[in-house]
Amino acid sequence: MHRIRDYATVTASYWVFTLTDGALRMLVLLFLHEQGYSPLSIASLFLFYELFGVVTNFVGGWLGARFGLKSTLFAGLGLQIVACGMLTAEVAALTLPYLLVAQGLSGVAKDLTKMSSKSYIKLVVPESDSRGLMKWVALLTGSKNTLKGVGFFLGGVLLSAFGLQTSCLGMAGALALALVLSVLLLPKAPGKSDSKLSLGNLIPRDARINWLSAARLFLFGSRDVWFVLALPIFLTSTLGWEHQSVGAFLALWIIGYGFVQALAPSFVGARRESGGRSVADAGTLARWTALLVLPLTAIAGALFAQLPAASTLIIGLAVFGVVFAANSAIHSYLILAYAEGDRVALRVGFYYMSNAMGRLIGTLLSGLVFQVAGQGQVGLVACLGVSILFVVLSAVLCGPLRRAERHHAGAAAG
Repeated sequence: MHRIRDYATVTASYWVFTLTDGALRMLVLLFLHEQGYSPLSIASLFLFYELFGVVTNFVGGWLGARFGLKSTLFAGLGLQIVACGMLTAEVAALTLPYLLVAQGLSGVAKDLTKMSSKSYIKLVVPESDSRGLMKWVALLTGSKNTLKGVGFFLGGVLLSAFGLQTSCLGMAGALALALVLSVLLLPKAPGKSDSKLSLGNLIPRDARINWLSAARLFLFGSRDVWFVLALPIFLTSTLGWEHQSVGAFLALWIIGYGFVQALAPSFVGARRESGGRSVADAGTLARWTALLVLPLTAIAGALFAQLPAASTLIIGLAVFGVVFAANSAIHSYLILAYAEGDRVALRVGFYYMSNAMGRLIGTLLSGLVFQVAGQGQVGLVACLGVSILFVVLSAVLCGPLRRAERHHAGAAAG
């Protein structure tokens, strides 16, 4: 019962954080676009967010295993409060270097909170319950993305209704409440490893984790190279959508994406284990990753052929969202399935370091390719081309992942 209560507390804290994180990203993106910053300049701002995420995940997993997941969760919530507080300054003070620091802190906060929350699932689900693990992982990740979508919508509304400073002050207050409740309800050091850990333990020796992490890098790079920056700017500058409309559209997409992700265990077509239980593996991941090429190619082709852009993006993103959500759910399950019990935070941290690296590369290329290609429809098609390339690379990396799975199964049987 205590484990379920602790998991509920961690999940609720993660939900509050995710809601504010989505809103903060949309607030800053639209605010800077309003101030006349170029796509590449905006991309450089979010680079700090992703760059610090890379470093945080690499070290954060070790911190979680060394000191317990409670300490890393508190640090994440606290740093996000500081980041929101920094954005309450006067507009004149919100220079690019100042915003880079604020986004860097937010990037650290996001990955500490995410690593802590997702690692905790491994402590709740019995080791032998593979199906249950996938179900709970999909539910947490899906609900998180649904709330992030709500946060995107909230960010567009808040910017129009209250402005950047007042909105960030309110979000800091909500995060402070979540932090206080977590301090009161969580045990001292959940997830702390029983064995001594050195920094050398940061690099996993399990080939499955390394290949899965590499595939994750290109998977999330493929999404962010067109979705994170090129798409919202295209919607505002080329299609003339209002900020609220952009926020609402992206919010609805991510909310739907989250629902699909939560349902993924029921339709991904996983292999059967002995006893009749189904569980995802590298082969399942390879099929769903390759399937992503179809919606991306269809969207790029329709835009290149000058078909109505709004209809193309609405329909194409719906299909893309379903396939990408299934991929993300399988990934999130596999990393926990591969991770050993008392070092789950270490392995999740390393894995999400690759995730952050993919987002970093995708964010940089989103601004660079979109601007160099001339922005507008041509720029978005160019970003989609890079996205397709990344998907192919991610699918190819599932080959050595399958071999690593077979090797590990053989070693365990022997």
